[in-house]
Amino acid sequence: MTLLITVFAAVISTVIWYNRKDDDMRLGILLFMFWGASLMWLVDAIFEYAELGAEYFTPALEDIINDAFLGLSVVALGLVIWVVRLLIADPKGKVRSILKKTAV
Repeated sequence: MTLLITVFAAVISTVIWYNRKDDDMRLGILLFMFWGASLMWLVDAIFEYAELGAEYFTPALEDIINDAFLGLSVVALGLVIWVVRLLIADPKGKVRSILKKTAV
């Protein structure tokens, strides 16, 4: 489930990145994080399948829920890192202008 959720996030962020006219939002960082997480979960799934065999395809409901929660947590953490990076980079200068207004 973690693999599935991160692959969906990676594909969605890649489609959005590909259709953008400018790169002010730094979507490349986001899609590389999601594709990296997807690759990590793919390797994990391969090794787990090698260990469990056919049992890998019949997980318990509790395992599915835990994996879904972990996948959503990974996507949420990736989005938080991206937003923080975007606010620090401040490509349009909006944060800087707001801070200047409150400082005066």
